[in-house]
Amino acid sequence: MKESPQIMQDDPRRAIVEVMARLGRETQLHVDERHKHFKMTDKVIRYISILLLIVAVVNVSLVWLLSTSLDTIVNNMDSMRSRLVVIDDDMQYISTTVGKFDEHTAYMHTIANNIGSITTNLPLIRLNTDSFTLSMQSIDKEMEAMKNSIGDIDGNMRGITNTMVGLEYNVRQFAKPMGSMNSILP
Repeated sequence: MKESPQIMQDDPRRAIVEVMARLGRETQLHVDERHKHFKMTDKVIRYISILLLIVAVVNVSLVWLLSTSLDTIVNNMDSMRSRLVVIDDDMQYISTTVGKFDEHTAYMHTIANNIGSITTNLPLIRLNTDSFTLSMQSIDKEMEAMKNSIGDIDGNMRGITNTMVGLEYNVRQFAKPMGSMNSILP
């Protein structure tokens, strides 16, 4: 027996069935939309993972390159410091030699006085010995200035050597963390 259409429309279950059907369709649309977003998110995560892997490889290679460069810098600084020590020793030797030469030139005044007495006896030699005396006095002054300049250079070389030792220490402090990473780098 068929129910009349009036009864079906009045049936309270019908509204619930329609709501449930509409809720099912909406839920399916929501599930489909979530599935679509999950696929897009998976693609984005894959691309970002590949990009991060590339960045990690580049970073590791750059750290390895930096470590190698720092080792080279430290070796060059060691070489420079040893050469500066040799230069400092040479400058001390030059300073000592110039000091001895200056001591020997101290006798030039006595020689100049003796030459003055000879010139009174030998008027022909006087003209030559006067210019010789002036030249020797000029040499004496220049040697004194040279001695002072070499003393300044010696002091500057000591300052450079001390600065290089400090710089070497600072670079070694900076290079220690890089050196510890060498064991884990390819």
